[in-house]
Amino acid sequence: MTSFAPDSIVLNRKLPLWYQVSQSLRASILGRSTHDPLRLPTEEQLAGHYGVSVLTMRQALKELEDEGLITRHRRRGTFIEPDALRGAPVRLLGSVDAIVAQQSGMTTELLEHGPSPVPSELAEYFPDLTETAAYHRLRADEKTGEPTNHARNHVRPELAERIDPQDLVRWPMTKVLRDVVGADISRITDTVEARLANPETARLLRVPLLSPILHYTGVTYDSAGKVLDVAVIHYRGDRFSFTVTLDAH
Repeated sequence: MTSFAPDSIVLNRKLPLWYQVSQSLRASILGRSTHDPLRLPTEEQLAGHYGVSVLTMRQALKELEDEGLITRHRRRGTFIEPDALRGAPVRLLGSVDAIVAQQSGMTTELLEHGPSPVPSELAEYFPDLTETAAYHRLRADEKTGEPTNHARNHVRPELAERIDPQDLVRWPMTKVLRDVVGADISRITDTVEARLANPETARLLRVPLLSPILHYTGVTYDSAGKVLDVAVIHYRGDRFSFTVTLDAH
């Protein structure tokens, strides 16, 4: 039987290896084609693929099993759960692959895109620009079609020139910038606040006006400290939670 083939990653030794592997495999699973096999390679094969120990791989698989994305059967192997819930709680540890994983597994509609003046609340991130390329997307649960969040990305114009808008229907902005555009992504700073839904957010997410939402701002920097992209995302408060884990090493 043919096995599912996960993507490869470059591991960051400053973060727990099992976590990075689990998030990379999670992103591969949630971004898979419906025609891809459901059977995963063996623990030993996956450990070799990611360059980690079998023990580390086992810990990563347990994380996905606890989340309900995979099931493990003695002697039969490990299988992707085809009806697994896609709107699982988001956990942030700070790696780019973790960010990509968190943004995967939903259907995406590109509502609009084009040049846009830099919003006053984001001016500090683009001191050398008066205009960015803005992309507005609505994401929904693949199974139910229920809207879960809407996102606006403000991207530097020189990067936007190399972005195919249709790629943003298939992949998160972080993946497009890193893997398609080839942007030098060094770090992403995340800020999450509790807010109340304004009329636009209430309409798009189909929630009552002034209901609780999570307001997320993600700022992507290159190695020189220049801001490449600012994402402003409004999540339904009843569908997401954020857990931040700090690595002491």
